Amino acid sequence: MQILDHHQIKQKINRIAIEILENNFEEKAIILAGINNNGMEFAKLIHQVLSQRAAIPVNLGQIRLNPAKPLSEDITLNIPTKELKNKVIIIVDDVANTGRTIFYAFKPFMEVIPSKLEVAVLIDRTHKAFPISPDYVGLSLATTAKENIDVDILNSEHASVILR
Repeated sequence: MQILDHHQIKQKINRIAIEILENNFEEKAIILAGINNNGMEFAKLIHQVLSQRAAIPVNLGQIRLNPAKPLSEDITLNIPTKELKNKVIIIVDDVANTGRTIFYAFKPFMEVIPSKLEVAVLIDRTHKAFPISPDYVGLSLATTAKENIDVDILNSEHASVILR
């Protein structure tokens, strides 16, 4: 069942971007850190909107980790740690399921003291096993653990969120 179409996803992105600006208008810079592939694509879409509206620099980075086995490989961020100090960092992912992936995505930021560390997701599912509560949410869904959420945002004209 389709939950969101491309037009609705675009509306969610615009709303999230506006909320980010409202909550960080006095900051010096914002860093969006997308997780893996879909999180990075979602971060790019938010970045496009923020770059047009923000009066402060908005930078984009990518976090790489293995969601199935987060401790089996290094968790990396493609932004030097020194560039994170005293900046607003927003970890971005497409879906917050149990919260485990986002929980481990915090690891690269433990070496620096940012101004603020927040989380933005397109879809927030309501059965968390880790202490993660996104600050910016496109849509919150009460699903069963057996249901899957498929997010396709690579092609913005045919982007969708499907519940299976």
